[in-house]
Amino acid sequence: MFTGIVEGIGKVIEIKQNTKNRSAIKMTVDLGKNHKGLKLGQSVALNGVCLTVTGINKSKCDFEMIEETTKKTDLGNLKVNGIVNIERSLKVGERLEGHFVLGHVDGVGTITKIEKKPKEVQIWFEVPKNLARFVVQKGSIAIDGISLTVVDVKKNLASVCLIPHTIEVTNFSTRKVGDKINIETDILGKYLLKQE
Repeated sequence: MFTGIVEGIGKVIEIKQNTKNRSAIKMTVDLGKNHKGLKLGQSVALNGVCLTVTGINKSKCDFEMIEETTKKTDLGNLKVNGIVNIERSLKVGERLEGHFVLGHVDGVGTITKIEKKPKEVQIWFEVPKNLARFVVQKGSIAIDGISLTVVDVKKNLASVCLIPHTIEVTNFSTRKVGDKINIETDILGKYLLKQE
């Protein structure tokens, strides 16, 4: 379980086929200070995707991605030197600053427009058709693991606004029109719609 409050960014050091499990890809990421206290088997969200730590060498940590992960998220598009958002899993008793984020990406969207305003940046993105009913104005959404509020919804397009701090401490400082983004819709909305 995560909250969508990104703790920092990391750099992809290596991506290669796992020698023990040919169907998996091994990715090594430099987590910087966010590796402190991390243990094998623990969960870390990278760009909003919950992954298990399979190796630790100082600040460089290994993660395995199966085909399902690389096909259904934007992690399959990552390259060496790519920047990823990092969030460690939630500890019981900590503040819940964002919203409930599971790290189970629902789909991949595409940034269609970036509007720079005096005190914020509005990001427009395409929402996959199967997710559109879960994206509501003023509702919660996780984009690349960042807990955000939906500002506008127009058919299969939605937007969020980012303050300068969010851009500075996340991978959105490198994002541009055409980039793919991981989308996780609000879990509460999914349960409510299931009840209908």
